[in-house]
Amino acid sequence: MNEIPEPAMFRPPINRAMRALDRSFFRKSIPLSAAKIRDNKQISKYRTELGHDLLRLDRIPAVRSVRDSEGQEAKALLLRPEVKPDELSELVKASQVSLLPYNLELDYDYWNYHDIMSALLPEAEQDEFPTGFSIVGHVAHLNLRDQYLPYKHLIASVLLDKNPTIRTVINKTDEVGEQNEYRTFSYELLAGDPDMNVEIHEESCRFRFDYSKVYWNSRLNTEHRRLVEKFQPGEAVCDVMAGVGPFAVPAGKRKVFVWANDLNPDSFASLDDAVRRNKVDRFVKTFNEDGRTFIRSSAKRLLQTDIQVEIFKRVSRLKQPASTVKPIATLTSPKTFNHYILNLPASAITFLPFFIGLYAGREELFTPNTDAKLPIIHVHCFSTKSDDNKEEEIKICKQVSEQLGYEMKPGDIETEGEVQVWDVRDVAPLKRMFCASFRLPGEVGFRVVENESGI
Repeated sequence: MNEIPEPAMFRPPINRAMRALDRSFFRKSIPLSAAKIRDNKQISKYRTELGHDLLRLDRIPAVRSVRDSEGQEAKALLLRPEVKPDELSELVKASQVSLLPYNLELDYDYWNYHDIMSALLPEAEQDEFPTGFSIVGHVAHLNLRDQYLPYKHLIASVLLDKNPTIRTVINKTDEVGEQNEYRTFSYELLAGDPDMNVEIHEESCRFRFDYSKVYWNSRLNTEHRRLVEKFQPGEAVCDVMAGVGPFAVPAGKRKVFVWANDLNPDSFASLDDAVRRNKVDRFVKTFNEDGRTFIRSSAKRLLQTDIQVEIFKRVSRLKQPASTVKPIATLTSPKTFNHYILNLPASAITFLPFFIGLYAGREELFTPNTDAKLPIIHVHCFSTKSDDNKEEEIKICKQVSEQLGYEMKPGDIETEGEVQVWDVRDVAPLKRMFCASFRLPGEVGFRVVENESGI
């Protein structure tokens, strides 16, 4: 049976002048009729017979306990307010049901966030209702538009009440990275606990960090997964702006060798904690350096580093002592990185010049001299929006070309001089995040630059 459209009488009372939340204001007594069932065993039968006449609303059970005029408790079925007593005359005459008046009491706890806010916000401000927000652990992160700022505390209080997993509601007061290079943001606490230490679960990994001191975006989960799934066990990945490790840690679980770096000391501390907490320290090395210099220094150090990890089959310690378990395989880290991740969309493209001449004079490390290919670079960036992204692909390739001093065009990763531009997500009405992936061209990677040396 389809739901009957909700009449206005079931909506919360309206108070568009309220600025401090008064929960007691939201009370409503709705006069209805109820069909008292003489035999409780017949409730299911009469629910079917009454069918369209029953009250059908979310979170309001139609079956209620009532007392008749003699004080006897019985079960009754709530009826729609439009139902007239004479419409049930046949059942009443047959003494199968009797009609009673019933006052349905609704209060603040009944209505959801959207219901309450619809009763508080001006009608003119309800076209773009503030329902979208990020949840990071127990923190709800709002980014309210100017027209909703006068109602920010109302919004936060109702949001806190209606979402039991949320303990803290904040509103961003500047753009990410506007105040510093660590991609953190200024915010104001609107409601709840000021504690910003959160725990996040993503891709079967646990991360703990102070959200006020590091960068995290739960809406990038799909992009994290997309890139990590490109990495093969035994490959080496350089995560230049690793943050707390949303790429590095899941990649480590896939037995990928990752050199993960972040300039922010707080991000580095949380990254280091995540590596140990998720037991991927055999595969993930952590660094706290400037990303520009790390691109070159990490390549040099990797070339000079021997890393081997023995892989064991999982067996019960009760069945076989650890000392007698033999490895089923040994993974050896490559001497050159297979992939670089530059996830700093506001400025990552400007880091590309540090790949120029990265392997100058070291052609012997790569094909056709070995099986190794020059690395694939995944650089995130912002651009405009269009229906097919063709204009944006051209813009991004032009930016990449300018930074590398080498012409790059939209196309396939494996074709030298071509870039695959991936649409990551919309970040604003006229702004979109992309990931430009391309294999480092030999002319760029092996280029001899005056006063510069390769690794």
